[in-house]
Amino acid sequence: MSFLVERITSHVGDVGGLPIQRALPNKGRRVIGAWCFADHAGPATTVKRMNVGPHPHTGLSTFSWMIEGEILHRDSLGSEQVLRAGQVNLMTAGHGISHSEESLSDRIHLAQLWIALPDAERERAPSFQHFPELPHAALGDGWDATVLVGEFADQRSPVPSFTPLLGVDLAAAGPACATLALDARFEHGVMLLEGEVDVSPVGHDAVETVAPGTLLYIGAGCEAVELRCAASTRLLLLGGEPWATPPLLWWNFVGREPAEMQVWAEDWAREDGGRFGQVQGYVGPRLPVPLVPALRKPD
Repeated sequence: MSFLVERITSHVGDVGGLPIQRALPNKGRRVIGAWCFADHAGPATTVKRMNVGPHPHTGLSTFSWMIEGEILHRDSLGSEQVLRAGQVNLMTAGHGISHSEESLSDRIHLAQLWIALPDAERERAPSFQHFPELPHAALGDGWDATVLVGEFADQRSPVPSFTPLLGVDLAAAGPACATLALDARFEHGVMLLEGEVDVSPVGHDAVETVAPGTLLYIGAGCEAVELRCAASTRLLLLGGEPWATPPLLWWNFVGREPAEMQVWAEDWAREDGGRFGQVQGYVGPRLPVPLVPALRKPD
């Protein structure tokens, strides 16, 4: 079976004073399964700690994977949780939630991703979950896998998802090689966090060398991929069933129709935060809603 392989270059941005590389959404590709947003921060020792004031979300789950450092999460449900290395925070916005994020350490390495909710779940009641421990597996020669979401290498993550989804952190301290079985129904992405890796999708006639700032997209139909590195390397393997129509993203919202964005923006502009509520305990202003631009419904 033939499948598409393409390279996606991240663009550089800033979140609360913390430099990030954003792989998704991208002009060339907006989603990988339900993964609709992928930021990578660090590894870095910061001069100014990250501080993101209260801001709203709807129609998605935010997925935070901490590799180094600590971040304090507060939300409008009253949750207050420190996220530490090796842990995941999952905040399902559903109908609407607001939260703040403050780094508690100078050293930070973090992947923050969004998961678009399917139609049947995007108006569900908001929730917050913290996962202090995740399953591990040793793969091939030198790779260590942490299963963040879904099933992989006979391990299942405790992190729930509303669509078929895969998220795995793969790390090697030195030279390593492994051939990984993939679910051919899924599209996948290899997102480099540190080092460099040679990626050989089985059935693709080229070896793709991937470095940080690049995401390698592998379309549905691929049954296995070989990963080979010569030195210390870390990457995320993301996957999921392709969506017939990608969701619409604007600011902190995931929806379907442009008109929804205006309604949500007006809600957040209310003094009480509307459907998104208010974050207690954070010292500082909340983020103002930007002007809603002319948006086009996804194809």
